[in-house]
Formats: sequence, C-alpha cells, structure tokens
Amino acid sequence: MDTFQHKFLKNPRVGANPVSVAIFAWSWPTFWKGFRQPIDVEDLYEPLKNDKSAGLGSKLEAHWKACEERARRTGGRASFLKALAAMFWKQFVAVGLLDAVNSIGLRLVQPLLLGQLLTYFSPGSTMPKEYAFAYAGGIILCVLGSLLLANHVLYTCMHLGMQMRIACCSLVFRKATRLSKTALGETASGQVVNLLSNDVSRFDIMAIFLNHLWIDPTLTLIVAYLLYSHVGWAGFVGIGTVFLVVPLQSYTGTLSSKFRHRIALRTDIRVRLMDEIVNGVQVIKMYAWEKPFTKLISAARRDEIKQILAVYLVRGVFMTFMMFTTRVAIFSTLITYALSGDALKASMVFTIQSYYNILSMTMGSFFVRGISEVAESAVSIRRLQTFLEFEEFDAQEGQVPSAPSAPSQGRSNPGFGDDQEDALNGPPKDQSVAANGSAIHVRNGPVLEFRSMHAKWNRGNSEDTLKNINLSMNSGELLAVIGPVGAGKSSLLQAVLGELATTAGRLAVRGKVSYACQEPWLFAASIRQNITFGSDFDRQRYDRVVRACALLPDLAQLPFGDLTLVGERGSSLSGGQRARVNLARAVYRDADLYLLDDPLSAVDTHVGKHLFEECVCKLLKGKAVVLVTHQVQYLSEVSRIAILNNGEIQMQGTFKELLHSDVDYAQMLHLAEEDEDVTDDVIEEGKKPEDSRPLMRALRQMSRVSSKVSLERQVSTTRLSSRRSSIRSSMRSSISISSVGEVEVVADEVDEADAPEPERLEATTRGQVKGSLFFRYFLTGTNVFCLGQLIVLFLAAQAAASMADYFVGFWTNQEELRQYQSQSHAPGAAVVTQQPLTTTVNFVYIYSGIIASLFVLGFVRSFYFYWICSKCSQALHDNMFANIIQATMHFFNTNPSGRILNRFSKDLGGVDELLPKALLDASQYILAFFGYIAVAVAVDWVFLVPVAVLLVVFYLARLIYLRSAKNIKRLEGMTRSPVFTHLNASIQGLSTIRAFNAQELVRAEFDNHQNLHTSAWFMFIFTSTSFGTFLDLLSMCFTFVVIFSFLLMEQSAFGGDVGLAISQSIAMTGLVQFGMRQSAEVASQLLSVERVLEYTDLPTEDKIPLTEGTAPKADWPSEGRLELKNVWMRYAPQSPPVLKGLNLVINPMEKVGIVGRTGAGKSSLISALFRLAYLEGQVVLDDVDTGSIPLQLLRSRISIIPQDPVLFSGTLRKNLDPFDEYKDHMLWAALEDVELRDAATESEGLEMRVADAGSNFSVGQRQLICLARAILRGNKVLMLDEATANVDPQTDGLIQSTIRSKFARCTVLTVAHRLNTIMDSDRVLVMDAGRAAEFDHPHMLMQKRGIFYSLVQETGQQMADSLARIARENYENKITSLQY
Repeated sequence: MDTFQHKFLKNPRVGANPVSVAIFAWSWPTFWKGFRQPIDVEDLYEPLKNDKSAGLGSKLEAHWKACEERARRTGGRASFLKALAAMFWKQFVAVGLLDAVNSIGLRLVQPLLLGQLLTYFSPGSTMPKEYAFAYAGGIILCVLGSLLLANHVLYTCMHLGMQMRIACCSLVFRKATRLSKTALGETASGQVVNLLSNDVSRFDIMAIFLNHLWIDPTLTLIVAYLLYSHVGWAGFVGIGTVFLVVPLQSYTGTLSSKFRHRIALRTDIRVRLMDEIVNGVQVIKMYAWEKPFTKLISAARRDEIKQILAVYLVRGVFMTFMMFTTRVAIFSTLITYALSGDALKASMVFTIQSYYNILSMTMGSFFVRGISEVAESAVSIRRLQTFLEFEEFDAQEGQVPSAPSAPSQGRSNPGFGDDQEDALNGPPKDQSVAANGSAIHVRNGPVLEFRSMHAKWNRGNSEDTLKNINLSMNSGELLAVIGPVGAGKSSLLQAVLGELATTAGRLAVRGKVSYACQEPWLFAASIRQNITFGSDFDRQRYDRVVRACALLPDLAQLPFGDLTLVGERGSSLSGGQRARVNLARAVYRDADLYLLDDPLSAVDTHVGKHLFEECVCKLLKGKAVVLVTHQVQYLSEVSRIAILNNGEIQMQGTFKELLHSDVDYAQMLHLAEEDEDVTDDVIEEGKKPEDSRPLMRALRQMSRVSSKVSLERQVSTTRLSSRRSSIRSSMRSSISISSVGEVEVVADEVDEADAPEPERLEATTRGQVKGSLFFRYFLTGTNVFCLGQLIVLFLAAQAAASMADYFVGFWTNQEELRQYQSQSHAPGAAVVTQQPLTTTVNFVYIYSGIIASLFVLGFVRSFYFYWICSKCSQALHDNMFANIIQATMHFFNTNPSGRILNRFSKDLGGVDELLPKALLDASQYILAFFGYIAVAVAVDWVFLVPVAVLLVVFYLARLIYLRSAKNIKRLEGMTRSPVFTHLNASIQGLSTIRAFNAQELVRAEFDNHQNLHTSAWFMFIFTSTSFGTFLDLLSMCFTFVVIFSFLLMEQSAFGGDVGLAISQSIAMTGLVQFGMRQSAEVASQLLSVERVLEYTDLPTEDKIPLTEGTAPKADWPSEGRLELKNVWMRYAPQSPPVLKGLNLVINPMEKVGIVGRTGAGKSSLISALFRLAYLEGQVVLDDVDTGSIPLQLLRSRISIIPQDPVLFSGTLRKNLDPFDEYKDHMLWAALEDVELRDAATESEGLEMRVADAGSNFSVGQRQLICLARAILRGNKVLMLDEATANVDPQTDGLIQSTIRSKFARCTVLTVAHRLNTIMDSDRVLVMDAGRAAEFDHPHMLMQKRGIFYSLVQETGQQMADSLARIARENYENKITSLQY
C-alpha cells in the first residue's frame, strides 16, 4: 500500500554556498516567485533530512523509552523533559554559545566604541579625526557582525523549535495508535487535538528564548561592572531598578504559565464539546437542540475567556514594564549622578544608555519572556507526559498479526476455502497469546481457545466484563455469538483482538486475524482502497470478494466504479453500502480467523441472505469465523452457537443441541427453524408479545438484567468505555491512502488514472473575506470610537517614550554647556558667550514628570488594548459558532470535521493568544522605530532625506515579503488540518487498524502529512528570517549614514545630539526588523481571523420569521396529516436530485412503512421532512406549509429515532430533556416505558453520567434512550430511520411494542430493512431511484407483483409466505373493523 506522497521541489538550502547561507540569499528566489504569483502547495520544498517526521519521531521515542527503562530500574517516574533534553541539548548549547558571542562580545563592544567616538564631539576635544573614523568603522563592523549572528541564531532556534514540535507530534501519534481502550476512555478527544494544535506549538516560541535564561544574567553582571567603571555607585542604582522590576516581570511569567494551564483545560472542554456537536449536528438539527448547545458552548467559552483575559492583564504589565524599565534605569542613574554633584557628559550618558538599551532587550524583554515561555512550555510538557504515560495496548493481551496479510500473487483462489488452496496456504502460523498477562506460543491446536478466561476493561473494577469463558474453535468452523443488549458480544471479539485485558485464565489465538467492526469504519479514499487496505491488489480475489459482498450493483451505479471516492466516514454511501465495504475489507484479507461483528444488520433482508450464504458460508469456507449476529434466521446454518448473557457463556452447542435444550433463551432457535416466522398478529389482538411467546418473555427478562448490570459496570467506568465512540467519531477525517497495482477496476471502462484524487487540502481562503482584516477584527468586538481611543493612547504612550529619550540628549547638552561656560571663568580661559540655562533641579522635575506620564499611559494603553482584544475574540467565536450551528447539512457533508475543528482550535487559539501578542509587539516596536526616526530628525533635519529613502525601501520590502508571507501562512494552515484529521481518523478505526496490523502504515501516512506541513513551516521560517536580515542591513546602512554624516559634514554638533542620533539609529537596527517581522506576523495571524470570518458567512438554513399570518396553532400538528406536493430534493444546489417529484398523502394516525433497495431514497425522504437539504415543492403538515415556518418550530414538532443513535456527554437528564421542560416523574415514566428505569435507579438516577457520544452505553441502550426522548416529546408525527437495524431481536421487539402502544394515535413513518416490522403497516411506500414507485397496503402490493413483491420474495420462500400471511391477516382485520 502506498501512502500519500507529495511531490516536493528541491530545497534551495541544500547545496547553497557559504556567502548565500550567511545572508540568506538562497531564499531570494522564493520571494521573487511569491511576488509574481501566489505560492501554492506545488511550490513547497522538500523538508531537510533532519526535519523529517519519521526520523525525529523515532529519535524522541528512543530517548523516551530509555527514560522509561531507567525509571523502571530505579522505581521512579520517567521524565519527558529529560527525553527532550537528551535529544536536543547539544544543538541548544551550540546555538547558545553563538548567541553569547554576539550578546556578550559584539554588542558590549559597541557602547565602548560609541563612548570614544562621542569624545571627539565634546566641546574642546583634541581627538584626531582618524581615530574618530576608526571608532565609527568599528561600530559599523560590530553592528554588521551582530545582526548576522543574531539572525542566524534566530533562524536556528526557530528551526530547533520546529524539530521539537515535529518530534512531539510524531510521538503523540505513535502513542495514540498504542493506547489501550482504557486509556482511550480516560482521554477526551479534544485533549488530543489540543495537544497537537496548541501545546506543542509552545516549542516554536520557547526555543527562541531558552538560552537567554543563562546568557542574560551573565550579560547583566558584566554590564553592572562596566556601569560601575563609568559612573560609580550611580550605576548600581540603575541596575537596582532593573533588578527590582525583573523579578516582578518574572513573576508575571509564572502567573502566565498558571493561567496557560487553566486555559488549556478549558480549551480541552470547549474543543471536546465542539467535536461532539460537529459529529452529531444532524441529530441536533432534527431535535431542534441548537439553543441548549449554544448555551453550553457559550458557557465553556466564557470560562475560557476569563482565563485568557487574566493572561492578557499579565501580558499588559509585562509590555508596560518593557517600555518603562530602561528609561527608569537611565532616569535613576542620571538623577543620582547629577544630584551627587557630578557633571553629565555625552560620552558617559550615551555609553550607559547603550548598556541599558542592551539590558532592556535582554533582561527586560528576552529573559522575562523566556521565563514566561519556558513556564508555559513546562505546562505543555507535563500534559504531554501525562498523555505518554497512559496505558498502552499490549500486543500480548491477545492475537496481533505479525505482518499485514497480502494475498499471494498468481493464485486462482487465494485464501478461500477449497481444499487445494487450503493446502497451499498451509496451517496457521504460530502467534503469541495472552494468559494471565504473559505470552504463550501455540504450535498446534484450535485456532481460537478460551480457558476459564476472565477480562475487564478497567483492572480497578471489581466486576469482570467477561467471566469464565470456555470456548474453542478449529479451522472451518462457523461460530455464531448471540445474546441480549449489553451481554458482552462485542467485548468477546475485543478480547480476541487484545483490546480487552485478560485478568485470569487463558486466551490463545493461532494464526492471523481479520476483523469487521460493528459500526463501519471507512476513510476518505476510493472504495478499492478501503477494501484492500494495504494489501496487494489481486484481481481475482478482489472480484470474488466484491461479488460475495453484493457490491457489484452498487459499483455499477457509481461514476468511477470502485475507484469512486467515498466521503469522510463513507458519507457518500448509504448505511448498507458502508457495512458491505467494511465487511469486504475484512474478507479480502487472507487470515485464519475472521471476527465479524454484526455485519448483517444494516442491510436489507435479501442482501443479508446473500452475504451470509455467499460470503460467510462459501467464500470463508475452511476458515474459522466468529459471527456476532442478531439475525436468528441464519443460525441453523452455523457450526456452533454461543449464547452470551451478562458477560458469561450461558450455553453453547450446535443448532440441534440448543434447539432441544430446556433453557428458555435457547428457544429463540425455533425462530430460525421457522425462518423467523415471528408475526405480530397477537399485537393486533391486543395482547403483549411476551404473553404469547415464552421465548420473548425470557429474552425480555434477560435483557433487563443484562442492561442493568451492564449500566452498573459502565457507569463506574464512564470514561473507560470499550467502544469509545467519542474518539471513534471525534474527527471524521481523511486518511488518504493509495492502493498499489495498476489493474483495471471492476467497471472495466474506468481507468485508474482518470479516478479523482482525494481532497486532502481545503481550498484557500484568499479573497473569501472582503475588506481590511485589521478593521474587521477590531470592529467585530468594538466600535470606531473605542478604536480611535486606543490609537490615541498608543500614540500618546510612544510620544512620552520619545520625549524621555529626547530629553536625555537635551539635558546632556545643557549640562555640557553649563560645564563649558563654567570653565570660561577660569583664569586664562577664552571668553564664552553666556546663555541662560535651566537649573539641574528643574531638569530633574521635568524628567520625573515625563517618566511618570510614560508609566501611566503605558499601563492604560496595554490594559485597554487587551480588554478590546478579549471582546473581539469572544465576538469572533460567538459569530462563528452561531453560523456553524445554522449551516446547512451540505456544509458538514463536504467539510471534514478536522477542518472545522481546526478553526475552533488552532485558528481560534491564534486569535486568542498569538494575534494580540503580535499586534502589541508590532505596534510598540514600529511606533518606537518612528520615535527613533523622529528623535534623529529632531537632532538634524538633514536626516529627512535618508529617512525618506529608508521608509520607501522598507515599504517596498514589506510589500514584497507580505505577498509571499500571506500565502505561505495560508499554506501552513491548510497543510495543518490533515495532520489533525488523520490522527483522529486513525483513533476512530483503531481496533481495525490494529487488527490489520496497519499501525506502521498509518504512522507513515501521518509522517507524510506532517512533512507537508513542515515544508510550509520551514518556508515561513527562512522567509521571515531572510526578510529580517535584509531589514537589519538597511538599518545598518542608515546607521552608517548617520555616523559618517557627522564626521564628513564638518558641522559643529554637541556630543549630546550626536550621541542621541547614533544611539537611536543603532537601537533601531534590531528593533526595526523585529517590528517589521511582528507586523508581518500580524498579517499572518490575521489569516486566522480571515479563516474564522470565512465561517461567519457560510450558507445557512432558511431563516423564516414567524408572523401572525404563518404561525400555526399552539397544538400544531394536532392530527398528523402529511402531504408532499411535487417535492424535489438535492443534497447540494447543483447536485442531481435524490427525490424526484414526490406526491404523497399520509393520513392522520397512519402507520407507513418505507422500503426500497439501497440508494432508493428512503432516508432522503426523512431528510426532506426535516428540511435538511435543498427542497423544491411543498411539504404540508396539518394544512401548514412547513416551508413557511421556522425550522426550529418544525423540527421540534416532529419526533425521530435515528438509525445511528447519538448521545452527548453530560447527564442522562440532559440527554432526555436539554431544555428542562419536563418534570422528573415524566422522565422516569419514559425510562420505565423503555425498561431502563431499574438500570438508572441502580446507578445515579437521572444524574447518571453519559460519556462522550454515549460510549458507556451499548448501541441498543442508546436506541432505547432515543425512544425515551420521542416518548417525552409526545409529537403527532414519529419517524424511524432504520431504528432497529443494529439491535437484537428482543430490543427490536421492545421498540416495536412501545411504538405501537405509545404512538397508537400518531402518524408513524418507518424506514426498515426487516420487512416483518412493516408488514402490518397501514400502507407501505416503495421508493425507487428517488420516486414513489408503489404506495398501498402491503397485501395489495403483494397482489400487484411489483418491486415490493420482489423484495419479499428475495427473503426466501418460507419467510415470504410468512410475510404475506401477516399482510393478508392485517388487511382482513382492517376490512373487518371498517365494516363494523
């Protein structure tokens, strides 16, 4: 099997020459390409060898296993932090030393050279000009070396952070494929998504700041010494100010990490809820439950925003101190120095100012930010470690295939049961098995053997799930496993697969296993790829499988035959088609033991008969087959039958042995002997089924006991469920898996090359959102007036900061002039014209006022900014969710849930946290840049010329960069979704993947998806770093112009002015590139806003206002008369119609069965009545056109029991009554009607915990809860969409009898596979190709010998006769009742 492979371009970094590497020239062609045309996925470069997911994941996995092994030896706990450190410490040390050379070496030399240069400009200086030029040249060289080193350090750190993230993601996925069912129960699906979307992204930022935790304190000590050497004890006053503020800033970092942990927990909850909503949205719409789920999400979001706002406030304090600290330190030093009677000199003032500027960027920014990021990363590492410590699936807990089974090539009938091929296949291979947790090797004996085996999902539970199982099977045997709801049938298969832990006894499996799960698992690929699933394509074998699984007629109708792409979870196929493809995958695999979990329930009766005879009995002849089934009519054909009840095998034997048993439950086999001649005529006579059949009475009693015990066990292990359907449905994502072999498909005219490719990447959002994203973002949560206030505050704060900087130079000039004038009074001094000067004390007062105003304005600006951002984030989320919940079902059917959840996790996380950070950083740095420019121009107006040139070049460079950067960021977002969705799709089908031993296959697929994302992220890294380097080079050129203009223009300038201009230009060098980088980051993060805004403008369902003229009566519908007038329905606006010109009238209280072959339009009719698709024509309910009233009102007045019962996490009460409309006694009465009252009473009553997607309930129990919902509503119209397809006969009987008694005076529409459930209907609607082919009483339809007649005949002669008798007797009874 070939996994998804993207064709990359050659990476330009490979083979680049040293000069190109030094200045990032190898990246320039990317900018040119991005400027000429949008960069697309075809333009991505191949990841570097050291960046590939498989290698990084393997290395980290090896280090983690080594830590676990050491922990086992020492009895301690393994540390994931140590595993990361062991893998990456050498790289971090190397880049740290390079950074230290830059920070401690080159950057500290610059102030010393500047001080010497300023001496040249001091009044009365005697320094030769040549020396001044030498000092100026030294400054420029230091700036050049520093900027190149700084950018390469940044590039390397971002690269390391990316590698850490890739390694962690790969390790998380590998762990996810090894999680035990118990661990899956403990892990909320939203948590796994959050780990890959938000937690690991912390490494990208943390890596940049990690080395500053040791470099910056070292640098501070050296700077403290240098300050002392220049200004004495006054330097320690300034340093003391820094050391007072830095701990406070560090504390804000610690606070930030605490709040980050709280945010992560709340984000887990919100994403988990969104996961449930997206996967259960059709049920939510049909129940009209949008409002309670909106309240639920809003409450979760409010809790999350509270913690985000707390982080915002902490961040506001940090950013204010960042602007404030350096200036306060300079203020403290200068005030102390001046008031102590010492004279201020430009060479001294701007030297110490340069030192403080260095401290500002290191201790005041990088060090504190490093503490914050490392603290937040520590939270993420702890969360990752917790996940990695979850219990793993033990391959020795059951049989696990040693290698993917591929059919042998060139064999006429590989692996299927004729004697010749069995001889070719040879005996089953030896396999390890579980026995009390240890491995046993079975060389001879049964294929499957249980000896006094006990098993439980949670080892901490006192009660076993399976108890004292004794069973053995040989090759060629067909074992049927039957039993009531919650009896443990699926758990028995899970034990064989090793998913259920064996606690006592022995379970031995010999040979390879194949498995068909109860709820079909399909991935978004072609039908052929779903069937072959990694095995080689063998045409003969494949044809036999497709024919035996009754797929040929379906493939003939599809546009590309078996190369037709199925949607996510097979959404483009019907339920029966999905079940048959799922079965075909299991059968295609050449195995020794086949485990088939109820594969016949979701198909029509005649198809079920075909599957049993042609597939199970003939195709798998000679193989050991375990068939879990509720279809008792086939039991006479099996080798043996095992009856499970309450986790125990109550009895087992052949059909005849059990038939003559005196155990009540075994009497069910009489039904099979009579071809399921189970009629409901006794019900027509007013009797209960159990009154007439001792068997049903026994079944019902056993079902109640089994349900109660099952619920007691499951409630105690709510989050440890065996089925774990929340993760099964957590992201209906696409696993893009390609088959090998270029063989023609079943439909010979279809060429594989012409088949469509799976849609792996979502469409770009470019151009989807009109207008300025910046203003759209802010105006979402605020108004123009508030935005104007915010802009004024930013400008005022920067004006105060620039004023403080300018005032230092002005004051220095005044003090130097004062000193120069005082020297003129000395004997023999030249006469100097005296100028009036302000006193030093007054300068102190003015300077103090400027610093105080800066402090106040900085705080107000930061807090007001973050408050507005929180409002914007809340509004964007609310608007997006409101639009999503109102979106059409076409949107959900065409967009994978992973893509939708990407908006609510990663994109919204960017809007919540990354965008405000980038906005404030960019605003602060860009305003500071303009402040520096303004100060330099204030010194000398001649600088306007180079400033103008610089701004024009900056603007053009930014324009070119953003043309590429925006598309690269879009690509990063687009390539990120498949990573999430593949993870969850793999978890969804984890049992199947492990049964097929396909873990390595899906891991390789995940690595390929991650490599594609890595390519986009690496492009972002090198383009942003190259852009920053170019800006720094431009800033260096401006510094060069400023310095040498003072030297060459021979103008008389004060040292204070020169020092101010040069120090500002040097400070600008690192600042401008960071500011521009952050402005580009803002533009990139605004793409997350764009992606969110795109989902606020989706096509929504019709919003029809309720007016006096259209409002129905309060008790509408009171009768239940339904009329369809020329109804056409499409699932998409441009798609072919699935219902074509339906004209029907269904009378009040009429019971109508709806039948038809697969794809005939049965379920589409249900969708039309609920208006879930695009509808033309009229659907009239009790004289009210349903198209003229709000959808919420319509759907709330119709009840449905869906084919796939859906429960939501919470309590049993909320699942029955989310609006709190009914009193407790009504809820208990509904539970009593469905015989769940005892089970609920024994646990926590109505507050009984319901796990994600109801995974702690069996399918039958979930169906009963859905029936209880319908009973509570008491609507006049009830629809059953194959509601009993996946339940056992006794649960089916309970549902049917409850419907007949509770909904006797209601209109009931039943879509059914089991014809016996609708043969006593008032009328039967036969659908064919979207049209009403036949519509009459079933007895009358039998006389017409049309489609319905043929459907009945396909069930077999005896069954057909029985069904015809039911229809005839019901018809005669109706005629008789009408006569009287």
